[in-house]
Amino acid sequence: MDAPVMNESIEDIEIQLLLDAVYRHYHYDFRHYARASIKRRLLQARQQWGYDSISEIQSAVLHDETILPQLLNFLTVQVSEMFRDPSYFRALREKVVPHLRTYPSLKVWVAGCSHGEELYSLAILFAEEGLAERTIFYATDINPAALRAAQAGVYPLDRIRLFTENHQLSGGHTSLSEHYTANYNRAVFDKSLRERTVFSDHSLVTDAAFGEMHLISCRNVLIYFDRELQDRVVGLFGESLARGGFLGIGSKESLRFSTHANLFSEFVREEKIYRRKLR
Repeated sequence: MDAPVMNESIEDIEIQLLLDAVYRHYHYDFRHYARASIKRRLLQARQQWGYDSISEIQSAVLHDETILPQLLNFLTVQVSEMFRDPSYFRALREKVVPHLRTYPSLKVWVAGCSHGEELYSLAILFAEEGLAERTIFYATDINPAALRAAQAGVYPLDRIRLFTENHQLSGGHTSLSEHYTANYNRAVFDKSLRERTVFSDHSLVTDAAFGEMHLISCRNVLIYFDRELQDRVVGLFGESLARGGFLGIGSKESLRFSTHANLFSEFVREEKIYRRKLR
């Protein structure tokens, strides 16, 4: 448990008690998420649900299990897009893929996969580069609703224009339209893109490492953790990567202050792509 803080507001105490309660009763651990972000999202939940205090949310979530999935949707960030930051995917295509080609089989972990946009981006990229048949993808998240959405691979059709532009800027070799079917204002991505994907509930806070990954893509997740949890997760990724494997993180994230930074070397500095050291 966090050390006591002098002059805490009643609201801050309520938030700590709520996070403790969620962990003790449901085993979801948000206690080391960045507190400013958690507070903002809980205040949004309180307003939307019409409660007068955070303590009312705590009472509701402890006595009504149907509240928990709704709370998870507030506490976990589910905002992404396909080929987000196209230069990141271009760097993977041009600088990382040549190394991945040397392996007879590949394992790729999309950690914090949200609704699956990053997963499908990588699956399309690997298909275009001829690596799909030798790759197993692992898509993980703590939010069951997000995992179901990722597994379905269905997105509003009005998002496809942005996805298409990003794909082209990433150096895509095909038309994005080859990978989905449009109907009823929805784009349904081909099942072939997820045939070799394992969707799994996995917590970066409490669960163990995945072994011998060749690429881990976990972007814009670490920014929602406090320094202690960031350090834990970087160590987890170090344990999960094969020697010489690659780690991609978000543009506003860094390994610089982690006690595990010595496990990695910068590979593409401007795109925050690191490589697990061979020794």
